[in-house]
Amino acid sequence: MHNSRTGGCGAAISTCVIVVLCAAVFMAAFLAGTMSYAQTAQPPSAAALTPPAEFAVEDAPSDSGRCFFLTWKKMPYDGPGVEYVVYMSSQGGNGPFEECDRFESTSRFKADVPWPFWAWNKTKEYHWTEVELQEAAATGKREKFRTPKTEQRWFKVAATDGTQTVETSVASAVAGPNWLNQVKLNNLLFMALFASVVLFFIAKAKKKDLFLRKIPGLSAVDEALGRATEMGKPIFFLTGRLGVSSISTIAATTILGEVAKKVAKYDTQLRVPHCDPIVLGLCQEVTKQAYLTAGRPDAYKEDSNYFITSDQFAYTAAVDGQMLRERPAACFYMGYYYAEALLLAEAGAGVGAIQIAGSDADTQLPFFVTVCDYTLIGEELYAASAYLSREPVLLGSLRGQDIGKIVIMIVLLLGVLLGTIWVLFDLQRTTGIPYTRLLEPFRAF
Repeated sequence: MHNSRTGGCGAAISTCVIVVLCAAVFMAAFLAGTMSYAQTAQPPSAAALTPPAEFAVEDAPSDSGRCFFLTWKKMPYDGPGVEYVVYMSSQGGNGPFEECDRFESTSRFKADVPWPFWAWNKTKEYHWTEVELQEAAATGKREKFRTPKTEQRWFKVAATDGTQTVETSVASAVAGPNWLNQVKLNNLLFMALFASVVLFFIAKAKKKDLFLRKIPGLSAVDEALGRATEMGKPIFFLTGRLGVSSISTIAATTILGEVAKKVAKYDTQLRVPHCDPIVLGLCQEVTKQAYLTAGRPDAYKEDSNYFITSDQFAYTAAVDGQMLRERPAACFYMGYYYAEALLLAEAGAGVGAIQIAGSDADTQLPFFVTVCDYTLIGEELYAASAYLSREPVLLGSLRGQDIGKIVIMIVLLLGVLLGTIWVLFDLQRTTGIPYTRLLEPFRAF
């Protein structure tokens, strides 16, 4: 029994020793893990912060003179927990400096600036930030940062991880307005090319007549005027609801001039009711000039253009009543219209008139298409003056615009195609999936 007791005590002691050793190993492992976690929880560069390199300040290009651009090189310690703080002074390199910006070191790269390639060097190797004087003034120091067109400012950038802070040397720049906005150089190029195309076709139209596709509504103008002449009935011409500043109203008055020339030639009665007194005066001059050009100034009547009222539905009711009484043979609705479009067109259809409408009001076009015999849709209203007059300037401008639209459509299609190809390349590069697998969903089409 003594031996058995001794063996039992030895086993208990051995078990205790093993438990203590296991606990010691566990505690050592726990402490080691805690220490390693504490080390990784600290900023990876806690002992390696150095002032940001290649710090530079310049006047922001392509602006009105209110911004500064600050750039510096990406540093090895950039990462979570490290911030950059931008300080600005308006009184000199010795300060006092005030904080005007703060951001994480993992953001604000030159590659993030949404500028085209010709105006900005996009790279991930340099940080970038923009300081606007008005934004700095909004921090409560408006009296210090209110500046004239040009003003000098002093800047410095500090890198901090919460325990250490290092600063760059002070750099300064003078903000001033720029004559040229480099970001919009593409617009300047397109405008120059488009203007060249228009001028080319204007010169070509002066030498020979340019072909324009047939527009049924405009081809029916002579038919409508001839019918009115044969029946001895008047023609109603409406210029829309908007004022003279509207493009659609200007187009309507231009068409009125061409129609008035034919009316003077056929000696037909013309009725032009108005709801705007300024448009009334303009149309009176346009109509008088049309009769003079047609060689019939004696046939012009001052009361062919007349004012009714500016109220929308009172004007509509008055015109509808005149249509029912005079029963015109042709009605023209050119310009911009609102809810009165259907009411006017129904009255014209009720008296059996040939109706030709033209409007860029997309909400009213369905009613014109339904009720009228011919409808000029959208830009056909603007092309009508060139179609009827055949003047070289108008014809050349119209042909140049068509070429410009074709070029824009081609550029859009190319952009969509190149964008799709770039997405496929990027997916293949980031995921490693072959192109054949990426294109499988499109094979069904």
